[in-house]
Parts: sequence; structure tokens; C-alpha cells
Amino acid sequence: MSAVYLESPQLTSEQRTVVEQPWDTRLLVTAGAGAGKTHTLVRRLDALMSDEEEALEAREILVLSFSRAAVRELRERIALHGREARRVRVQTFDSWAYSLLRNMYPDREWSTLGFDERIQEATEAIMRGAVEAGELGAPAHVVIDEVQDLVGDRRDMVETLLDRFQDGCGFTVVGDGAQAIFGFQVADDDARAAETNYFFDWLRASYPDDLVELHLSANFRARTDEARTALPLGPTLRRLPSETEESDAAGELLHRELSDLLRRCPDFGPLDSDFTLASLREFPGTCAILCRDNRQALVLSDTLHARGIRSRLQRSFRDRPVPAWVASVLRATGSTTMVEERFLDLLAAGPAPDDQDPGRLWRSLRGAARGPRGLMDVTGVRRLIVEGRFPDDLVTTEPVGLVVSTVHRAKGLEFDRVIVVEPPNTTDLRRQHTYIDPAAEARALYVAMTRPRDDLFRIAAPNTAMVRREKFSDRWYLGGGQSYFRNGLSASGQDVSREHPPGMDGFEADPSEIQTYLTSMVRPGDELVLRAQHEMPLAVDESPPYTVFHHDRPIAVVSQKFRRDLHASLKINRTWSINWPVEITGYRVDCLESVAGSTASAARAGLGDHGVWVVPRMSGLGRYRRTRTEL
Repeated sequence: MSAVYLESPQLTSEQRTVVEQPWDTRLLVTAGAGAGKTHTLVRRLDALMSDEEEALEAREILVLSFSRAAVRELRERIALHGREARRVRVQTFDSWAYSLLRNMYPDREWSTLGFDERIQEATEAIMRGAVEAGELGAPAHVVIDEVQDLVGDRRDMVETLLDRFQDGCGFTVVGDGAQAIFGFQVADDDARAAETNYFFDWLRASYPDDLVELHLSANFRARTDEARTALPLGPTLRRLPSETEESDAAGELLHRELSDLLRRCPDFGPLDSDFTLASLREFPGTCAILCRDNRQALVLSDTLHARGIRSRLQRSFRDRPVPAWVASVLRATGSTTMVEERFLDLLAAGPAPDDQDPGRLWRSLRGAARGPRGLMDVTGVRRLIVEGRFPDDLVTTEPVGLVVSTVHRAKGLEFDRVIVVEPPNTTDLRRQHTYIDPAAEARALYVAMTRPRDDLFRIAAPNTAMVRREKFSDRWYLGGGQSYFRNGLSASGQDVSREHPPGMDGFEADPSEIQTYLTSMVRPGDELVLRAQHEMPLAVDESPPYTVFHHDRPIAVVSQKFRRDLHASLKINRTWSINWPVEITGYRVDCLESVAGSTASAARAGLGDHGVWVVPRMSGLGRYRRTRTEL
């Protein structure tokens, strides 16, 4: 055995069978929750590149997964336990589709399209030969993780990809039908049930003679009986029917059974209890509170913050904050290219990356930005930021003991302790929604209950009656029984201005000092306050501008998007006279991120030639403070 594997878990016989399949095998692997699929994939990649007779090169292997969390986990496992696989690039479906379109049609502005539109365009590009015409050429082997989440346009894209290279190309696809929880992305209610196991059925129909099916049955995550509570229902969930009525009936029974099992788990206690709060504050391991929807997550996160408990609100899998160390590196160089030694020196001098190997950061970023042999294209790094193509495995994730998340955003993650918000029964859900999918509700509850390594608790659902969704902006707002009542608005990832460095627009301060303050004094979870600069809106469809304060120090201004969304939320009708909040409290620092804006402004501010700097990203549910009652 290679020395690199001595610290790795030994492969089971099931895992070894997967790993040792020839490179041209059409392989479908079903793996239950905690079955060690990520470790198996790492060893599978190593094996594909280490075969003495027909070893593949890194460029011949295409590795795709559904979420950045899954991509990041795979990259981290590769760094720990991989050998040859360290040279393989792992991407989300969205990131790969974007890269494919840019390489095939570099003159088009792809960043203006939505995620689904780019996926549709990428599918067309695959059929026109975009993959084989690219720099890496046609793949010899395609590895796809989390295939149970392939629905709609993404499923169509992957099917088109495999169809295109069915001659001379092997694949390894891994998934678990019991954890298929993204069917809600299919707009047609009747089509959602049909999406269950659709991709698995398509594989079996498309490769009837040579598809190899293997299963990983062991569980390496759950270390206690409590953590294994829901696992016995996995096989039943995988076999749910695809007909809507049958699926609804079976899903309803399974949801009831899972709910009964959850109710037998210990009640964690109310969040106004000193004992409960102390157990959250003092727990030494990782902990997650998992909610059914974003509304519950916002309320619980807000409640914890009000009681002095630090937590992180899990971002959407589509949010792509670029780490603060990127701005530090680019700010310190006026060159358009960089060698590895210089990169590592600049990296060491700035804000520390979150526990990542500097050499891997160099390899991943250089590979994405391109550049002459042995050099990183610095201007290419800026383009990655501008176009939203920063490598999935480098997107920032702050280590924190307590995470509040929806089940969907926690997909693929695991924690020492999990606290699941008690779900409503399907009858109550039908009173609240025009359509529900009982099978999807059952799978989501199963996913939530299979995240823990040790402890599984339940907690009462929070009161979310005052939190509602804005149709215009798709944000959550605080509102009462009357439609004109608005008392707060949720934050989004685009709420801080990126046009000019903080200190050059909206308030005057030394931009360099603000950058130093941000990277040395501002931490995730810190409170942010927005204060109106004046009462005059900058446009008819915008609110007045607001400055972002941290401990009474101005550190940024809000974006045009925030001003428009605030206006849309408070402008009840054409004749409505808005009493603008003088202050908005309740927001917190999600993270510090590198953003790209005006290169001229950055140069004037003394922040380098590349137009990249650091701003805070906001999260949470803001609350308005007004000087008079809105009439």
C-alpha cells in the first residue's frame, strides 16, 4: 500500500470493487447516507490515474457534482488521502457549464444569464461539439457525484454529455435516491414525482447490456444508535413510485413514520432556557440546527443572536463569496503574472486562508485563471471574480461550531450533533400551501435525520407568522396582518456596494485603513447597523443611501440592489408616502469577501492596480428604526 494511504480508512470489499473497475466501465454506484462514497471516489480517481497499463491523465477525467459543499468536501478528501487525484479539477455542474460556454463562445456575455439559462445553453453547446473542441478535448472518464439531485435542465445536460461520448468513454456516477430533495426545482407539480429516480432509470435503459451497478451498504458516519434512527427507512425511500398519486400516498406514510421516530428523540429544549443556551454555547463539537425552510432558519438565527449565541446562517449553494485573501494577494502585486513562490509569500503576509494547503490554493487558482507555463495570470484571477467563476473548491467557508440551515443547504454535510426542527404534518402543510409533495417532505426529513455522527435532537418549530416573502425581490420581510405593515427585510449576498472601495463613496475615510480594519477587526457573526446618509432617494425606484457600520465605524455602503429592494418593499402603492428607516439593525457579518470594481478608484485609493478589495457580506433579518409612525 502506498504511504499516502497509511493514514486513510481501509477500503471495504464493496468499496474496493468500485475502485478497481476498469476505466471504460459504465458504473452506477448507489450509496446510502454516510456510506463513505467521497472516500471511495477519491480512491477511484487515484486508481484511474495509476493503472499500470492504461492510466488516464488528469485532463482526461471530468469530475462534476451538484453543490459547492460536495465539491469542497471531495477536494479536501483528495488533499488528505489522494495521490494522483490531486491533479484532477472538481467542479459543480453550474461552474462547468459556464466554463464550457466561455471557452466555446468567448465573445458572448454569459454572466448576464441566469443559472438555468446557462445550463440550457451548455446542453446545446455539448451537442454542437463544444467539449471536444475545448482545450482538454473529449473526456475518457466522467465522474458524477450526487446524481439523485439531477432534475430538469441539469439532468438533461448530463444525459446529453454521456450520450455524446458513449463510445470510448467510461463513467462513474454515484447517488442515493433516498436523498433526492431538489425536485422542487421542477415547476410542473405532476412532473416532480416522475423525476424521482428518473436519471437512474435513464441509465439502466440507455446502457442495458454494459451498465455495472454496485452498492455501498455500510455506514461510517453514524456512531450511535441515536444517529442511526432513520437509516432503516433508506431502502424504502429509494423505491418510491414515480406516479404522482402513488408517490403521494407512500410519501405520506413515510413522512409520518419518520416524524414518529424523530419525536422519540430527546427534545433539545426551548431557546429561552439558560440550560439550552449553555448547551449550545459550550458544546465542543460541530452542531447544526436544521429547518424545513429559510423562514424558520432566519427566525432561529435571529433568536440565537439576540441571546448571545454565535452561529452561521448557511448560504445558498449558489452564493459564491471569494475569500478575503485573494484581494490581499492581488493588492500587493502590480504585475499581470505571478510565480508560485511570489504567490505563497503574498499569501502568508495577508489574512490567513481557512485552514487550506497553500500549494493547493496555487494549483487550483492558477488552473482556473490560466497563464503561461509556471505562471498565474493575475488579470485572469480578476476576471474570475467579475464573472462569478471563482473555483468552487476555493469559495470561502468560515469554521464555526453552530450552523443554522435549511435541510437543502445542509445536503452533503455532516455534524457531531444535529437538532432537527419538528416538521408539520402533511395535513397542516396542505392548509398552508396550494401544493405539497409528501414524498419530497419525507426525503428531506430523512436527509436531516441522517446528518449527525453522534447526537440527534428535536426542537419545536419557531413562530414564523410575522415573516413573509416579498414577491418582487424574493426576500423575506417582517410584516403583520395588514399588507402595508413592514418592519424589516432579510439580507442577501449582493447588498454591499462593489463599485468603489469603501471610503471613496458615501463617506470619506482612508480606504487602506478600512481594508486593514476589515481584515483585522471584523469577524463573522459581528453585528452590522445601516444608517441613512440622508432622506433623499438617488432614483425614483430606490431608497436613500445607507452606510454600513461596525462598532460605530463606517466600513461600507449598501448597493443599488439593496436600495431598490428596500424601495419595492416599502412602496405599498403609487400614492404611498414612505417614511424611510433612519437605521436598520439586526444584520450580521456573514463573511469578508473579495470583490472587483473600478480599477481607477482602486488605484486612486492606493489599493493596487487590479481593482479588487474586501467588503463585508451581510446576513440575517434587519429591523427598521423610524423617527415617526408611517401614516
